[in-house]
Amino acid sequence: MRPFSLALLFSAALGPALAVSAPAPNQTAAGFWQQADDGGHVGAWFYFWEVNGHYQGRLVKFFKPPGNQPLVTVCAKCEGNQKDAPMLGLTIVKGMRRDGLKYEDGTILDPRDGKVYHAQMELSPDGQKLSVRGYIGIPLLGQTQVWNRLPDDTIPAAQVPKESFGPAAQ
Repeated sequence: MRPFSLALLFSAALGPALAVSAPAPNQTAAGFWQQADDGGHVGAWFYFWEVNGHYQGRLVKFFKPPGNQPLVTVCAKCEGNQKDAPMLGLTIVKGMRRDGLKYEDGTILDPRDGKVYHAQMELSPDGQKLSVRGYIGIPLLGQTQVWNRLPDDTIPAAQVPKESFGPAAQ
């Protein structure tokens, strides 16, 4: 076999493997994401978008918790303009600065206790998983959840809940 033919055969065989592992060129965290607990129970869907170079994520659908846990519909323990805001439309993730597949310098709100934590995220190379980490002080002192991307048409644009604020902010 001539060297040219061998190179062509090699690139034809390896080409599809390289295409699968390469990240999508403009893949970002923008879009819909599903959060589930370790047991597989889906807790919520989030919608992420970019504003002035930073990414934010708000709660656009939530599901009844397993067992007898009550469904929380307002952020009673939140502070500022999110105090007593409806959970649906509540911006949970704020200020994420993108650096390739990594997002840093943001915050994440835990609406169960109203606390705001430092946050970072990382998008998988195929754009289908988003590792979301909230932490205190340093990233080592935190917890990571892996969320799964949902199709772009999961919720029609006109039905995506608008950003919610508490009664005092409206």
